[in-house]
Amino acid sequence: MTKLLFIALGGAVGAMARYLVAGWGQNLTAGSFPLGTLIVNLTGCLLIGWLASVLAGPVLIREEFRMALLVGFLGSFTTFSTFGLETGNLLSDGEWAQAAWNLGLSNGLGLVAIFAGMRLATLTHGA
Repeated sequence: MTKLLFIALGGAVGAMARYLVAGWGQNLTAGSFPLGTLIVNLTGCLLIGWLASVLAGPVLIREEFRMALLVGFLGSFTTFSTFGLETGNLLSDGEWAQAAWNLGLSNGLGLVAIFAGMRLATLTHGA
């Protein structure tokens, strides 16, 4: 139960951080390019890569804090960081085909799901 509380707290902080960082980043551009989201996702990738590596070694940190950072904070800050870490791990392990499938399916099907959701919203709510 303690782990869940730490994850929830990390998630709350991560969600607020995402809102603030994405808003700040989007204000840097006048165009439609989602710069705020790109900044959040790349920052999340950098952080999860760094934290996963640092926390894999002999670091004196309670498991609850590790879970709060990796699962809670970064999980709500961006799930793209987890996607990046998993794909990076596949590449590091020499599993090039699996990494390619992960990249293609995640991005391709992600876009398909977005458009399917938009279509569903149009059908159900006229949006």
